[in-house]
Amino acid sequence: MGKDRHKSLLEETLSCAGIIVNGSNPWDIQINDERFYGRVIREGSLGLGESYMDEWWECEKLDEFFYKLLPSNPTEKIKRKSKQLIHALPAVIFNPGKKSKAFQIGKHHYDIGNELYTHMLDRRMIYSCGYWKDAADLDSAQEAKLNLICKKMGLRSDEKVLDIGCGWGGFAQYAAEEYGASVVGITVSKEQAALARECCKGLPVEIRLQDYRDVREKFDQIVSIGMFEHVGYKNYRTYLEAVHRCLKDRGFFLLHVIGDSRSNVAVDPWIGKYIFPNSMIPSMKQISASVEGLFVAEDWHNIGCHYDPTLMSWFENFDKNWPKLRDKYGNRFYRMWKYYLLSCAGAFRSRYVHVWQIVFSKKGVPGGYCAIR
Repeated sequence: MGKDRHKSLLEETLSCAGIIVNGSNPWDIQINDERFYGRVIREGSLGLGESYMDEWWECEKLDEFFYKLLPSNPTEKIKRKSKQLIHALPAVIFNPGKKSKAFQIGKHHYDIGNELYTHMLDRRMIYSCGYWKDAADLDSAQEAKLNLICKKMGLRSDEKVLDIGCGWGGFAQYAAEEYGASVVGITVSKEQAALARECCKGLPVEIRLQDYRDVREKFDQIVSIGMFEHVGYKNYRTYLEAVHRCLKDRGFFLLHVIGDSRSNVAVDPWIGKYIFPNSMIPSMKQISASVEGLFVAEDWHNIGCHYDPTLMSWFENFDKNWPKLRDKYGNRFYRMWKYYLLSCAGAFRSRYVHVWQIVFSKKGVPGGYCAIR
C-alpha cells in the first residue's frame, strides 16, 4: 500500500468519527510528520501512540479525540485484523500473569516514583475510579468510593479485611480509621509498600509485599480494587480460588475492576508496552465463567462513567505539577503520560470501557442482598 493510499485510508477512517486531519476543531489532529499515516496503518494503536510520543502529531483535546474515535471501531475499518491476532498470540501461547511475572508490573508502573503519584492523585493516593455522585472534587469522590465499598461489604469494626492490590494503602487506612477494621494489604510494588506502611503507621494495618497466591489465612471480608486487570485470563480461576480459600463463609468479596464489553485475551498494544505490561481487561463473560461454582454474584454495579472525571482530575494535577517533575522524567514521558490519561478519559466517556463493582458471597445471602448505591 503506497503513501497516498495510507493517507486517504486514515483520513477516511477518522472522518467517519467526525475527526478532520488538520481541521480546526479541538478534537481534530494536526500532522507534523507525513510518516504518521503509514506508521498508524502498519502498527495500529501502537503506532498511533508512539507517533504522538515522537511529536509526529498534535491534538488540542486528546480526550475528545478518543471520545469520538473509539466508538467508530477504527481498527476494523483499517482492516488490521491480522496485526491484532499477531499481538494476541503471545497471550494465548504464554501466561503473562503467571507467578514468576507477578512483580513485573510493580517495577514497570508503580515503582517509577511515589513523587509522580503524590502530585497526581488525591490525598489518600487512590489510583482507581472515584465515585462522583455527590462529590465536588477528587478528594471527596475517592472518599465516597471508599465509603461505598465499605457499606457494600457491611464492614464492621471487629472484622479483618484482605485488600488484594492495596496500592499506597488508601483503602486500608480509610477502613481502619472510619470503620475500625483491621486490614492486611498486599502489593507487588516495593515503592507502594514503603509509602503504605508510612501512611498506615499506628493503625491496625499490615502491608505485605506479597503475591495473592501466597496468602493462606482466613478473612471476614476481601476487597480487590483495580488489581484484577493485572491477573490475566489464564489466571482468573486461580485468583478466585485463592479468594474463596481465604474468605470466611459469611463474608463478601468486592471486586472493583475495569471491564470490557468484548472478550479479549490481550491488552491494547500501546497500553501493554508503555503503561501496564502483562495486563488485560476482563469481560462479563470471562468473569462469570471464572466464578462458576465458587461464588454467588449478589450485586453488579457499573460506575464507569465516573472514571472520566477521575482521569481528567488526575491529568489536571499532573499537568499543573509537571514543573516539579520535569527534570526527573523528561518531555517524552510527559507526552506518554498525557496520552495515557486523556485517551483513557475519552474511552470511559464514550462508554467504550466500564468499571464494575461486583459483590460476591460464597453461598448466597439469606433473603437476598440489599444493593447499596
